Amino acid sequence: MKTDRELKELWFKFFEKHGFKKIPGYSIIPENDPTVLFTTAGMHPLVPYLLGEPHPYGDKIFDVQRCIRTNDIDEVGDASHLTLFEMLGNWTLGACDKKTMIKLSFEFLTSKEYLGLPKERLAVSVFAGDETAPRDEEAYNAWKECGIDQVFYLPKENNWWALGGGVGPCGPDTEMFYDTGKPKCSENCSPACDCGKYLEIWNDVFMQYYVKKPGAKAEKLARPNIDTGMGLERTVTVLNGAESVYDSGCLKKVIDFISDKAKLGYKETAQATRAYRIITDHLRSSVFILGDERGVVPSNIGQGYILRRFIRRAINCARNIGLDCKYFLDIADIYVDEYGKDYEDIAAHREFIKEELEKEIEKFSKALEEGHKEFEKVIAGVEKHKEFAAKTGEKVENKLSGKAVFRLYDTFGFPFELTKELAEERGYSVDKAEFDEKFKEHQEKSRVASAGTFKGGLADSSKQSARLHTATHLLLAGLQKMYGKQVMQKGSNITPERLRFDFNLDHKMSKEELDKIEKFVNDAIARKLPVTCEIMSLEEAKKQGAHGTFTNKYGQEVKVYTIGDVSKEICGGPHAENTEELHHFKIIKEESSSSGIRRIKAILD
Repeated sequence: MKTDRELKELWFKFFEKHGFKKIPGYSIIPENDPTVLFTTAGMHPLVPYLLGEPHPYGDKIFDVQRCIRTNDIDEVGDASHLTLFEMLGNWTLGACDKKTMIKLSFEFLTSKEYLGLPKERLAVSVFAGDETAPRDEEAYNAWKECGIDQVFYLPKENNWWALGGGVGPCGPDTEMFYDTGKPKCSENCSPACDCGKYLEIWNDVFMQYYVKKPGAKAEKLARPNIDTGMGLERTVTVLNGAESVYDSGCLKKVIDFISDKAKLGYKETAQATRAYRIITDHLRSSVFILGDERGVVPSNIGQGYILRRFIRRAINCARNIGLDCKYFLDIADIYVDEYGKDYEDIAAHREFIKEELEKEIEKFSKALEEGHKEFEKVIAGVEKHKEFAAKTGEKVENKLSGKAVFRLYDTFGFPFELTKELAEERGYSVDKAEFDEKFKEHQEKSRVASAGTFKGGLADSSKQSARLHTATHLLLAGLQKMYGKQVMQKGSNITPERLRFDFNLDHKMSKEELDKIEKFVNDAIARKLPVTCEIMSLEEAKKQGAHGTFTNKYGQEVKVYTIGDVSKEICGGPHAENTEELHHFKIIKEESSSSGIRRIKAILD
């Protein structure tokens, strides 16, 4: 029986043996990537290095990264899908030797010293080629040389990797699957099928290309890279011969805990099994989001909206199996006990996690009461319409409109599944197609609105964005000089046109205070201060008084940007080279962002 921790240790041992250096994992909330709400892959925080910037640890690195993906949220509840997972990753920066990486992948998977999987149970897929790039025969031949019989050519939708939005580094990949032994669903059965025969466990991405803007043609990267990612939970499932990702490790511990408290058993019905798994998955994701060093709280936009959806979906599932939601706090403790060993921020935020969970449970309980009343109003309205239609001969379906169902969801937090269930009890169906349309519209609005919630989020790496980024450092330095070091950055969104900076403050700033901050920044600009970057250990950065978050273990190498004698911050860049490039700083608005958080919008003119 292999545990998550044992697999991590094998990963560390293997890549250290082959000359790779271990780097710390990053926050689950992206810092400089406004294209996604969460860190969805281990490579997202490494984009600057994949584009050519030298990494402090060299050109061969590896880590374990916490990730969240919600594109498959409706699949959660089956045997393999999770919204949160830990990704084992490694990178070669500046060399794209596919054959070497494929051989390393094969060795780790099959060597008795490591995973010891029989090669007969492995299947792989490679890029079939299209107008973007040719068929990846090099990867195909490398796998054949390793002795893998099941090698499949698959199209772009299966074997092409790109960042969210399709902009940035991209290229063909090769995916590794474990053959579960289930019979083929057809003659054409392949890893592209959803029949359950093939379970993906690893992925090698060959970043040979770059896309500058949506719809643009891919161009060859001057310095290609390799990015690999192995799903920790799925691989442990395979190693243990478990039926699902929920049947081993900490997830199984939570399933067993729920079994002791719920009225319905884990596998008593298909619906119960799904509910158990959704609760287990969604609460784990919630603990990671709330416990992150850049943690957010439930809200109606951005990351907070996803968090709220996780918690409320778990509450609804708990209702379906007869589980009292007060036990969610005990489940949070189980997760903090387990994952706090590897993630210090989760351990440090135990009480905050539980407090926010409890608040959301209370809010949703009230929302359910109001939602039930509103549901009855919807039913009464339909019944009244049916009575009128009967007099006129108009035919009316026993169906609730998607618009009405979405209003229950959006305004009262009433889950679609609950509305559907209640409607069916009354002999009604719901217009799911119209609901889905309304929900997609809402998602798009949320995506746009969420742009302001990213920490340090730069829209791009243009010179103007870099100048505005430097201006935020000066702005924070001025705020801390005026109000004290307790003032911290709480959010940032930078486009080439303006900066938007959130910080903690208990009052609205007066005109005199704003003028003073503006003068502070412009004085620094006028002094033509150099902006320098040094790479040092986190411990040394702290000794030098660098501003930043010190939640990772000492020994990590970080970049420290210094602006003359005004600012010293841990930051990933990019920045101007001298403050004189900023010309003139002007605050155009100061307002409330949320309770206890103020927001400044400013430009450079």
